[in-house]
Amino acid sequence: MTTVDFVFTTRELRAGLSEALGRTMYRGERIGVTRNGRLAAVLISPEDLELLEELEMARDVAAYRAARNADDGTRISLHELRASLGQ
Repeated sequence: MTTVDFVFTTRELRAGLSEALGRTMYRGERIGVTRNGRLAAVLISPEDLELLEELEMARDVAAYRAARNADDGTRISLHELRASLGQ
C-alpha cells in the first residue's frame, strides 16, 4: 500500500505506541500495522478521518441522486415481490 508512510508490526506497536501516535498526530503520517506480515490496520490523523467521511458522504449523496434520477416511479407490493422470487 503506497499511502502508508510507516509500518509497525503489532509487537512493535505495543512498544512504540507513543511514537506511532506522535507520527500520526504531529507529522500527519499514516501508520500501517501488520499482523503475520499482512496489513491489518492503519492509524490516521483526525483530519484524514474527517476527509474520508466527507468523501464517503459525497459518494453517498451522488449515489442517492443517481438512484432518484433513475427511479421511474414503478412500485410493487411485498406480496408481488415475494411471488416474483418464488416465496
